[in-house]
Amino acid sequence: MSVLKTVVWKVLNLPEPRPKDSAPQAEPPQQQTTPSAGAAQWVAAGKRVKAERNGHGTATVATEPKQTTRTPATPWVLQEEKSATRALVTTGRIALWSVVALAAVTGVRSWFWPNEPAPAPPVTVKQGPTYPVQDAQAVASRFAYSYLTWDEADPDQRAKALARDMPKGTDTSAGWNAKGQQTVLLAQPGEVDELGGKRARVHVDVLVSSPGEPSKDKKKAPAPAKRKWVGLEVPVLYTSGRIVVTGEPGIVGVPTSGPSVTDQNTADSDVELSAQTQSTVETFFTEYAKGEADSVTAPGASVPPLPSGMTLQGVQSWNVDQGKGSDRTGTAVVRWQIGEAELEQTYRVELTRVASAAAERWQVAKVHGGTS
Repeated sequence: MSVLKTVVWKVLNLPEPRPKDSAPQAEPPQQQTTPSAGAAQWVAAGKRVKAERNGHGTATVATEPKQTTRTPATPWVLQEEKSATRALVTTGRIALWSVVALAAVTGVRSWFWPNEPAPAPPVTVKQGPTYPVQDAQAVASRFAYSYLTWDEADPDQRAKALARDMPKGTDTSAGWNAKGQQTVLLAQPGEVDELGGKRARVHVDVLVSSPGEPSKDKKKAPAPAKRKWVGLEVPVLYTSGRIVVTGEPGIVGVPTSGPSVTDQNTADSDVELSAQTQSTVETFFTEYAKGEADSVTAPGASVPPLPSGMTLQGVQSWNVDQGKGSDRTGTAVVRWQIGEAELEQTYRVELTRVASAAAERWQVAKVHGGTS
């Protein structure tokens, strides 16, 4: 603690404290002058006269007191500070006064320019869909099913079905002459075009079936029913928390082909590995059709079985993509027989190399339909 106090006292540039047990220094004695012989006689005479006046009778000449010499106390001696101590004191003073100056400046600045709180980060609000697309698709599909289904034997059934999705008071029997018969087998909703003002137009693809033309020969059976795809565009409005059909829809055509696409990149084939794993893939697809794929797949793999009734006619082609490592992928073109029909299909098959103490082999880990 004494060392710490000394450092603090030096940093603050204060005089060092006096120890508690130290006696105050005596002032240096004043130099006494010895009177001369003549002066001494006059002093002695004065003392005699004074004694006679006081009634002491004969006075004796006082002898001169012995002079005692006092040893003066040793004054404080200034000791020169070491260079390391002097550097420490200087550094401490600079640091201390820097803190004091910083506190003073900061306090004064805060009087005139108070600290303003940092602006809060902007809040991002995720906007939901501008239109209830799924609700519009559901209502349009149901309406298309009712609209394209009619039976002249029961015309009121169609009118009641249409009333569920049209505004109250709408004449749902209008637009049909109450003749003929048609049934909807499937209604598939498609694109929803927003038109503004909470209005939209929904495209629905509908598969309809109509009875065949009756035969003029009563002994012959009527022609089979005809199936076809038709498109229906339905105008809808979002109001009062639900979707309603605002008017008569329109039948439109269905595309006969898809749009053009760029050629897909085909990976280079690993000819050697393809030949090496050809039998592995053929065995897998044979057991795959039997529902026993787990017996020929890699440990831990799980491949659901195919539907019953599929028989392997052969693996038309098998090519493993170029690559490295113990996991590889290839493309298999397989021909199946389903009843009397034959189908050619494409699969992406993932292989993994399984090693044991005796040997190693490739086994199927996963299988996916298609080439995408």
